[in-house]
Amino acid sequence: MTRKVIVAGVGMIPFRKPGTSEPYDVMGELAVRQALQDAGLDYTDVQQAYAGYVYGDSTCGQKALYRVGMSGIPVINVNNNCATGSTALYLARQAVQSGAVDCALAVGFEQMNPGALKSRWDDRKPALERALEVVDELVGMPEIPSAIRQFAGAGRAHMDKYGTRLETFAAIRAKASRHAARNPLAVFRNVVSTEDVMNAPMLWDGVITRLMACPPTCGGAAALVVSEDFARKRGLRTDVFIAGQSMTTDTPSTYEARDMIRVVGFDMTRLAAEQAYAQAGIGPDDVDVIELHDCFAQNELITYEGLGLAAEGEGPKLVEDGDNTYGGKWVVNPSGGLLSKGHPLGATGLAQCYELTHQLRGSASDRQVSGARVALQHNLGLGGAGVVTIYQKAD
Repeated sequence: MTRKVIVAGVGMIPFRKPGTSEPYDVMGELAVRQALQDAGLDYTDVQQAYAGYVYGDSTCGQKALYRVGMSGIPVINVNNNCATGSTALYLARQAVQSGAVDCALAVGFEQMNPGALKSRWDDRKPALERALEVVDELVGMPEIPSAIRQFAGAGRAHMDKYGTRLETFAAIRAKASRHAARNPLAVFRNVVSTEDVMNAPMLWDGVITRLMACPPTCGGAAALVVSEDFARKRGLRTDVFIAGQSMTTDTPSTYEARDMIRVVGFDMTRLAAEQAYAQAGIGPDDVDVIELHDCFAQNELITYEGLGLAAEGEGPKLVEDGDNTYGGKWVVNPSGGLLSKGHPLGATGLAQCYELTHQLRGSASDRQVSGARVALQHNLGLGGAGVVTIYQKAD
């Protein structure tokens, strides 16, 4: 059985700097309550729940959801690195589309610490061991935090291969700040120029400045997905639906190509995009608005090419032509993206869903993309998981 899956309700709380947020369970609760109110449903209507987070003990999802209700439903905890939130959404969508349930909840939250991401397990080899071996070979620089080595290393590879300028990455970060200035839920709403980004402290000389990296952030977001029949019987809105969704993992090229662009998930992204486009019966030119995984400005540009918005090596031209912002071919990250909105790992994918649902409803306020009817969400987790979701506005 394959059924149309409606996004019935979404919720998101303002993102905060570490140390200034509510505890994770409160953030999860608040996001869920918002999504329920938005949908016009009660928690007792939910038949399954998927709770996404990266840094937390087992069953954190239950702790958050028990604050909303204790109805005895299955609660599945999800951890898929930075793609955790969209993985929770993938599972909820799959449960509804298959006919297993009529109403499923996906919630993501993260209570993060300041500074670079660190493993909490120092008595075993890291899950990214194989990728890090390639990074050691291609990048070196062991004194630099791991995520910077990987994504800035991919950016440097793009610079070396295609002549991409550091200013291009700076322009992407400046664009993110302009978009976030319109988003009251973003953690950073100050506008910075390309020159400001270039003049920020270097994290890796000639390769990346501090403003090109997303900040650790705390936050929560949630979405309720339902079958079309359920929505109509309950008088729920049916104006936004999931037209295509694919989750992929690494292929041998991630390691065998000896290419940092591949190491950070380019081929996962391309495969997931191709599959999602095929499911929806569309191509990149049909998309109006995009939320993509800009954990670093370098990854936004690489993702343009992975999603098919530009051919390999031609991402810089898309930036120069203004085709990633209002008035251009696509509006990319109207929320401000991870760079300015923030990146609470478990919540990120569902925050993207929140933004795009409001864009297609026409309720995105000052961020509204005029006439948006097709939206694309891209969420990436090293290690790996690449999730691409396509939403459409019902006729």
